[in-house]
Amino acid sequence: MLEFKVSPDAAGQRLDKFVRRVLKDVPLSHVYKMLRTRKVRVNGARGHAEQVLGEGDVVAIRGDEEKLAGAASPAAAPKGERRARGPAFGVLYEDEHLLAVDKPAGLAAHPGTGITGDTLVELARAHLKVPADLPASEFKPSPAHRLDRETSGVVLVAKTRKAMAGLTEIFTSGEEVRKAYLALAKGKMPRAEGKIDLPLSEHEQTAKSKSMRGVNFQEAVTHWKTLASMKEASLLQLRIETGRTHQIRRHLQAAGHPVAGDRRYGDFPWNRIAKSRWGLARMFLHAWKLELPHPITGAPLQLEAPLPAELRAVLDRMNLAAPPGAR
Repeated sequence: MLEFKVSPDAAGQRLDKFVRRVLKDVPLSHVYKMLRTRKVRVNGARGHAEQVLGEGDVVAIRGDEEKLAGAASPAAAPKGERRARGPAFGVLYEDEHLLAVDKPAGLAAHPGTGITGDTLVELARAHLKVPADLPASEFKPSPAHRLDRETSGVVLVAKTRKAMAGLTEIFTSGEEVRKAYLALAKGKMPRAEGKIDLPLSEHEQTAKSKSMRGVNFQEAVTHWKTLASMKEASLLQLRIETGRTHQIRRHLQAAGHPVAGDRRYGDFPWNRIAKSRWGLARMFLHAWKLELPHPITGAPLQLEAPLPAELRAVLDRMNLAAPPGAR
């Protein structure tokens, strides 16, 4: 039999989710069979799948202890994997619930196919000194939203389960969130400011869904304001009402003013010119400001990441002034 004491951070979970986390290598069907056959008990009484756990509750799981212990033990690191060695980001804000970082361009948020080297989630956990053998039932700090790998700027990392739940709710509603980006776009914009209201195809729609329903378009709105410009390019401040995948990049491409240095949606001959003439070696898109209520206290949070030095140098070569605060 295995026993687990529910920590303050693990409290508030349903029992079935808690058991699934601590026995991550046990098939889901077997977890629910254990619950049905009364092999999972809470404080000595029969546990029910939908039961919400409280701090200090003791969850006992009956069965072959050796097999259960193997299923509950932390997974060994793959051969050759290296542990993150300190942050490659700037810390903008930190309290007991949140860590706000200034993510550099080129740093992926999460591990995945084709991703090599450290990621933001690994570096954040190293910075926060998260134990490598942290039980599966405990929450591990994770980014609460994403930036494209080549986009720099503000990212919020939730340090607790309650903070993650609160941030997820805030970002999903979007009503109290204000995001400001800086981008260098090809050409001179037609007006001082404007709005791009153009639905975008769902980025992760499956082939089966497309064949059954056709392409699923989602509402997407981007506001832009010209901060400085020349014949060849414009420095823009952008605000998005919706959070579609690659929204700013896709919207500016559709408007005929793609983001400078964008290797996917950009103007490739113009990107080469921008690199040779002004030294632009990365995509010029930066998550500049993020304003939202604190997920736990409700207090207003105003976070700002200065424009990276390599992008400031590009503007200097172009004789374009960065906005106040970006430096």
